[in-house]
Amino acid sequence: MTIEITHTRREGTLIEGTSRGDGSAEILRLREYGRTQRQPFRWSRNLDCWYLPHSRDHATYTPSLERLAQRLREKGFEVTLTVDNADRRSFSEAEQEREEKAENRAERFGGYAASAAQSSEAAHRKSHEISERFAFGQPILVGHHSEGRARRDHARMDDAMRKSISESDRAAHWGGRAQAAANYQQFKKDPGRTLRRLDKLRADLRAVEKWQRGQSAKGFSRNPADPELEIEHQELAEEIAHWEKVIKDAEAEGFKVWSRADFKRGDFVLYRGTWYEVLRVNVKSVTIPHIHNGVGKRIVRATGNQYDDWTWTAPYDGVSGRKSAAEMQQPPQAPATEAQEPAEQSPAVKEPVPVGKPTAAATPAAWANWPDGMALVLIASKNSPRRRKRALWAMTRREAQAVCGDPRTSGRSYMLTWTDQPGTEGADWEWVEDNGSHAPVLTELGITPRREWTTAPQAPASEAA
Repeated sequence: MTIEITHTRREGTLIEGTSRGDGSAEILRLREYGRTQRQPFRWSRNLDCWYLPHSRDHATYTPSLERLAQRLREKGFEVTLTVDNADRRSFSEAEQEREEKAENRAERFGGYAASAAQSSEAAHRKSHEISERFAFGQPILVGHHSEGRARRDHARMDDAMRKSISESDRAAHWGGRAQAAANYQQFKKDPGRTLRRLDKLRADLRAVEKWQRGQSAKGFSRNPADPELEIEHQELAEEIAHWEKVIKDAEAEGFKVWSRADFKRGDFVLYRGTWYEVLRVNVKSVTIPHIHNGVGKRIVRATGNQYDDWTWTAPYDGVSGRKSAAEMQQPPQAPATEAQEPAEQSPAVKEPVPVGKPTAAATPAAWANWPDGMALVLIASKNSPRRRKRALWAMTRREAQAVCGDPRTSGRSYMLTWTDQPGTEGADWEWVEDNGSHAPVLTELGITPRREWTTAPQAPASEAA
């Protein structure tokens, strides 16, 4: 039987003509193939053949396939090798297929998670039903005729509870994978990530064009007559056009693409939740005071900081706001004053309500304004005990609930939580640096966090009365 090794950009690297037990599997499972020369082949039940993972939409490393063909021939197989790197699909077609697969994975993993959750609940209910016999602490009566049954019940309880815990962990695992698959398109098309991706793709395209002109790029040269350069040029041009359309769609929905034309020296830029004075305007970024100066502050000016001699560059894809120097001089109490105007027009209360004895009418009003009070958002790391809590931002309770409830603000080793009674700054908690990883979430939710803590609400209408 002839073993056929084929590679195209459209289908990837496939191997057909093998059979179970013919000795080819031991060769194909070696971790010596692919572009990295560290990948093994895998069997696909859907394709009914062996395939090389991550080989689609890429040029193959032909010497590794020639080495594989030689090894199979040495085992007595007849082998044919066909490589056609020009047969490819467009980037939009490939991206659409990836999005469809992500949706299918989300649906499939969601089903796995739901099934595991039901199994966990059933096992927990079974353990609870058995435990009702021992609800009042009935011990095992050694030597009594009930001893055997009691020990069996304890064993069944233990098995059911262990199964419940195991199924709960499995449900959490598949739930996380379902959420990751569901978020594929959202994260892939995030405007900030897309802008950074476009910068890299345009740099790659300029390098290919230099190689086609016979010039050196990225520290080396390539043969201008290499047909692979033309294919790479087409692929990069298609991918750039695709992501540029994504940015245009985002701009149509209100996303702002910042550039050097939007800033001048003396303006203020919102970067990672803090306002910094612009020291210099560059092509791809603005120079600001070092971000270490922003710990515990909401506004960082050019002078008067602990590290005045240090600077930092804020790339435009990480910028989320701009204000002029005149706008920064406006008193921050202005929004609160406007919010208090309706309360000043309300009729005055003739008899003050005692603090210790709230009336039935006063209680709903206090609860209605509760979400507008201030909360401190904390970051908690797994297996990392600390003497003081670590705070990232201050915002309203309503905003804190939205941020901490978003699945994108938690990971395998950390999570965000909030409190409205954190204690004393410096003794019970401290400000930590905000690395900006959650800036897209804050922007999407329309939240501008602060880096200064106060328990007073931002616009408490009832208290203003």
